[in-house]
Formats: sequence, structure tokens, C-alpha cells
Amino acid sequence: MKKQKIRTWILFKSFAIGLLVVAAVSCKQSNSDTRNANEITPEFNGVINLDIRDSKADWSTFTPKSAKEDSPNILFILYDDTGLAAWSPYGGRINMPTLDKLAANGLTYTQWHTTALCSPSRSTIQTGRNHHLNGMAAITEGANGFPGASGRIPPQSTPLAKILQDNGYSTFWIGKNHNVPEQDVASGGSRSQWPLQMGWDRFYGFIGGETNNWYPDLIEDNHFIEPEYGPEDGYHLSKDLADKALAMLRNQQATNPSKPWYMWYNPGANHAPHHSPKEYADKYKGMFDDGYDAYREWVTDRMIKKGILPEGTVNTPMNSMREDMASALDNVRPWNTLNDEEKKLFSRMAEVFAGFSEYTDAQIGRVIDYLEESGQLENTIVMYAADNGTSGEGTANGSVNENKFFNGYPDDLAENLKYLDVLGGPDTYNHFPTGWASAFSAPFKMFKRYSQYAGGTNDPLVISWPKGIKARGEIRNQYHHSVDIVPTILELCGLEMPKVYKGVEQYPLSGVSMAYTFDAEPNGQTQKKVQYFAMLGSRGIWKDGWKAAAVHAPLTGKGNFDKDDWELYHVAVDRSESKDLAKENPEKLQELIDAWFVEAEINNVLPLDDRSAVEQLGLKRPTQEPARDRYIYYPDTSPVPEGVAVNVRGRSYKILANVDVTKNTSGVLFAHGSRFGGHSLFIKDSKLYYVYNFLGIKPEQVFESSIKLTPGKHTLGMEFIRESTGENGESIGSTKLFINEKVVAEGPMRTQAGKFTLSGDGLCVGYDSGDAVSELYPSPSQFSGGELYFVGITVEGTPYIDLEAEAKRIMMSQ
Repeated sequence: MKKQKIRTWILFKSFAIGLLVVAAVSCKQSNSDTRNANEITPEFNGVINLDIRDSKADWSTFTPKSAKEDSPNILFILYDDTGLAAWSPYGGRINMPTLDKLAANGLTYTQWHTTALCSPSRSTIQTGRNHHLNGMAAITEGANGFPGASGRIPPQSTPLAKILQDNGYSTFWIGKNHNVPEQDVASGGSRSQWPLQMGWDRFYGFIGGETNNWYPDLIEDNHFIEPEYGPEDGYHLSKDLADKALAMLRNQQATNPSKPWYMWYNPGANHAPHHSPKEYADKYKGMFDDGYDAYREWVTDRMIKKGILPEGTVNTPMNSMREDMASALDNVRPWNTLNDEEKKLFSRMAEVFAGFSEYTDAQIGRVIDYLEESGQLENTIVMYAADNGTSGEGTANGSVNENKFFNGYPDDLAENLKYLDVLGGPDTYNHFPTGWASAFSAPFKMFKRYSQYAGGTNDPLVISWPKGIKARGEIRNQYHHSVDIVPTILELCGLEMPKVYKGVEQYPLSGVSMAYTFDAEPNGQTQKKVQYFAMLGSRGIWKDGWKAAAVHAPLTGKGNFDKDDWELYHVAVDRSESKDLAKENPEKLQELIDAWFVEAEINNVLPLDDRSAVEQLGLKRPTQEPARDRYIYYPDTSPVPEGVAVNVRGRSYKILANVDVTKNTSGVLFAHGSRFGGHSLFIKDSKLYYVYNFLGIKPEQVFESSIKLTPGKHTLGMEFIRESTGENGESIGSTKLFINEKVVAEGPMRTQAGKFTLSGDGLCVGYDSGDAVSELYPSPSQFSGGELYFVGITVEGTPYIDLEAEAKRIMMSQ
């Protein structure tokens, strides 16, 4: 009987092996032309018998692939919102000691371009494909249901991190990630586009367009966390990110020192809010008093003398868009038209921006110092860059609260002046005026968002690799783009992007490697041939040294793209795009326009969208949880991001909380937003309060109960009835505050047209995370001294009194 079982087992084994061989041969024959070698499981070459003593192990099948010997480490540092004329290596006034050191030890690129906006540029650096192939026509908060605008990187655009991870690299992402769909930034949402699912071993930072550098919305790996300490104890996001980067690298080196690593380091700088430690901002006191007009002239001359710009480069006008196509929000007020107070405010805003930038560079310097001290810098490719031109979202007068731009609400100069002495600190969410955006993007036209002009796309890039680049302190003028980063890294690591990855045929890489420039002459021929541009209704194309630019400002809602006029520039000799040659050379212009439409077809560029920021950010998008009229939230949960929270914008709403009150009850029942825009229901000194903080404009809209709460079970709440629309799209109406069915406060109120924030500061129950909505309590003001059962928020039409009765019945049954 025993021999029969053994014989049966041997026959079964032989039959199974035969089937596997046939299947393997068939699979190999059908996929040999496209299948990625990394996807093929190595053949088992051991021996398997009944007894382990007669068997031979083969570990090759089960051992992760190691990187090639002497593979370099890669550190890519990507700032936000910084044009070519800001930093010291390029001739700017902002001192960048770490970047200066790297530039002196490597190469400074003068014609490296991006997409003109954050999410799109970052997607190209992730995948090496053009931003529309990545579904990133704009920022993820502006996603739409089209192939080029979905806000989701498709499986055909496999990220570089996955390829490096498969080939023996450790992968670390530090700081900003703006490539996750807004509706997925939620505790219960899909994690499919989060960093750890996109090829990264570790992540520490924030997901979204921006965050408060003093009170950031943090994520570690796959979960939300709170900062370990606050600004009162010295916290700043730039310092925290450097601390975590060092920890990741040291931990990796402690266990796997022979394994190469790739770290993508994305500080919050220089994106708004421009938050700087005061001592760094004060280093620049008086340095920008000459104004942005003068700075443009001064820095252009400096850039020519340093060899960043060719001799004869012309400085273009600050208000360079044709008047009938210009956006009023992007207008620059000439410095000589400002009064003394305005000049003082605007100068301080530039000082804060400069301090923010240098402070962050100093923190990055700690990482570079560690690499040098540990002997790793020699074989580390360091790339230090920015993702688009300087930001003009501060409008002509600057702002102490950048969220006004995203709400379509004008800034008030008198209000901004009140914050002069605290600019850059926790009390402001500041952004400088468009004049400085233009100045720091000199000598080019316009700035961030304007993809047709170099002011939106021509960005700093320094590459240092002591072991691999012989040149020291040299300039490279070859024309390149952010899509060229992935091909460059792959070549330097001896790897290729597979044609098929995990069964999915891949989009070809859109870029070309820049590795040839390491040994090239400064003005050597570029190997890039063509690059299209398209962003928020603006568009252009570069081809073989020529540039066509459509005269169309972003976010203006003008449409009629078929009627756009086009300009023509010979940028090989006219770097600043100062002389329009459209009339002199209509054949060349038509050639480039035709080429743009070819690229648009290849890259899923259409349809074009130039609608306002409020319209695009407010677009309803499908979520895994469909929008509803009634939401119930419970205490002790993570903040609910605004993209998936109840939407009270532009409508009437009610908030009800079931609470068991004692004489010691206090704290936040509900809060959403921050001091720069939000609302909160809370108990203080035995009284019920509701505060609506309209875009941080003081005084806050406060509703305080006329009577004190008594011990016992209560339904506490408020009701806003929308009655009309204000001049800037805000909702105007009246609010009532309730204790049970009794009205205890009432009065007029206005609510924001747009979101409380571009990202972060989510809806909280039982506390207020990060930066508090109201100055009437400190963060987090955790609810205590009683029991909070739940908070209900509704936008349905049911009268408040009926909802209160329903909530009371629920509480009485608990």
C-alpha cells in the first residue's frame, strides 16, 4: 500500500511538471517579444525528491534581485514654485549655500523646463511620460473624466520607483505628494495611488497641493499622523522632513549598506504658505526694497554675466499678456505706483519668501553633510530642481491668506497690512504679490500656470555626481524637460523601462536621457527634438529651437480656443521670447501649430480647460462613497479630508451633536478647516458656541448661547439658511444656534464659495487638529468632561426642529 502511494505521487509529480513545462514554453513563445525579464520567475534549478536529504535547494528563485555592482544612489530634491531668477547659483538674491556647493561640484542647467504646474510636473518626474499620458492635465484637485485629466496615473505609465525597487533599490519619498486623487486621500479610500503602492518603500510627508508648515497634515507610510510637537517648541515642516530623511537613510545603512537607494525629497517650500522662521526672513531685511521692477533688471544683468543667459538677452515686460486676453488676477502693479506702506508690505513678503527658501536649503544641507561624512556622496547623483515658475496666486496685492485666490475672493490691502509684523509665522497663510512672481521668473514673460512662456516652465536644475561627472562648476545650455529625468536615471543605473510591466503594455517614455550632457560642451547640440506644453487653457510647443505660443491666459474662462492667435519665437537666439516672428515667418509658425496638434493627439491633451479655479476645484467627482444629504460622524477618528467630507458650500446646512453634558464639559464638538477658513461647534465655560471663520478675515462670525448648558443629555446644533449670493460668490444668509429645540443665538452670516483649504485641515469630531478654526480656543481642545455620541451634518431640506427631535430619540435610546 505504501509503495502504491509513492508510485502514485511520482506519476502525479511527473504529470504536473509536464504541464508546467508546456505552459512555460507556450507563455515564452507568445510573449518573448514584449515580456519584461523582471516579470519572469527564474526557473527552479534544484532537485526535489520525497526526502529532503535527497533534495537540493535552489535559492535563486526566491532571492530578491540585487542592484548592479556600484550602482549609484539618487537624491532628487524638488522645490515648488521657483523661477530661474530666484536662487544664488543663477544670479538671484536668495542665498542657497547647499545648492551653491552642489553647483560648484557639478552642472547648472539653464534651459530645463517643466509643465508650468505642480501635479503635472511631478507626474513626469515619476514616470518619464508627458503629463497628459499620466492623467495629470492639471492638479489632482482639478481632475476631470477624460483620459488626459483623470488625476490617476494609469498602469501604462509605470513609475520609475517600481523599476528601481524591482532592481534592488531602496526607495524613499519625503515631503509633498500631489499625485493622489483628492477623493482617495481618506482613511477608507483607495490606497492604489498612494506612495507605498507606487513603488516606494517608505513615505513621510503630506498628500495634496500644500500644507501649513507650522501645523502640517502629515502621513507616514499608509496612515495619517499628527506632528510630534508644535511651533512653540521649534517645529517647522522643513526641519521635520530633514530629520525623517536622515532617519530613513541611517536605518537603511545600518542594515543594508551595500544596497543603493533612491530618495525623492519634496519640501513644502517654496509653495505658499510662505512660512519662514523670523531669523531667516530678517536676514533679508531691506534687500528687496528696490522693488520687483528693479529686481528684474538687476537679476537679468547678473544672469547674463554669470553665463546663465546669453549676451543680448532682452528683459520682457512684466504685464506681457495682450490686454484683451490678460487675466486681471495676474496683473502686476508697477512699483512706482505703490504708496510707502504697500512697498513696505510687499518688500517684507519677498524677505519672508527668501527666508523660507534659504531655511529649507539649510535643512537639506544637513542631509548632504551626512552623505559626505558617511562616504556616500561620492557615488550619489544629486538633482536639485523646482517644479514650475514662481507662483502668482497672491494676485496684485499679495495675501495673508492664499486660500482667497482659490475662493475667487479679492484681498484687502488694509487687512494685509495688519499682519506685517507676523508675516511668515503661524498667524498667516501668506503669498507675495504677482510682481515678485514676475521678478523671480525673469527675464521671461509671466510665471506659474503659463505653459506657453518660459516664465511658467524654465526652472532651476543642478546635477552633482562626483564619481560620474568630471566637470565642476560648469553650465549646460541644452534644452530639456522634466520628462527627461526618468530616461536619464535609467541610463545612469544601467536599466531600461520595460515595454510590458505586469502584463500591461507601457506607454513609451516621452523624454530623452540627459546623460550625454555630462561630457558635452556648454553650448553643445541638444538631443531633444520636440516638447509640447498645455496647462489650464494655455499652450505652446518647442521644436528644434523654435517656439510657438498661443495667446491665451489660464483660468480666464474665455474659451474659443479655435480663435487663439499664436506667437512665434526663435528661442535658440532669443532666450527670453521677446521678439514675435509670426508675421515674418508664417510657414514656420504653421509647422509648429500643426506639430502641437500631432502631440496633442499622441498625448491625450484635449479637451482644453480654461475655466476659473473655483469652477475646476468645485467640480463634482465620483467617489467610492456617493454624495448624500445626511452625514453622521463619530469621535476618535482621523480628520476627514474635505474632498470626501460633507459639502456645505453654496447651500443651507445644519449641524447637530448629541452630547451628555456635565458641569465640567468643554471642548470641540465639530471642527472643519483652520484659522484661515473653517467652522466649529464647541463648548466653552458651559456655553455653546458656533464660529464661522470666513477666509480668516477678522472678526470671526461668532454665535454664543445666551444661556449656560445644564447637566444632562442635550442635542446641540446650528442651522444656516442661505438667502442670496454675494458679490464674490459667497453665500449670504442667517444662522441660528440651538440647545435642544430652543434658539439661543441668531444673526446674519456669510460662508465661503470655495473650499476651506487646497488640502488638509479635515473635518474633526471631538477635537480640532493642527491649526484651530477659532481664536476662542487652542488646538486641539479635545472634548472632555462628558460624552459625545455623534455629530450629524445635513444639507437636506428637513426643518431643524424635526431633525432635533429625531436626534433626541436616538440619544434617549442609547
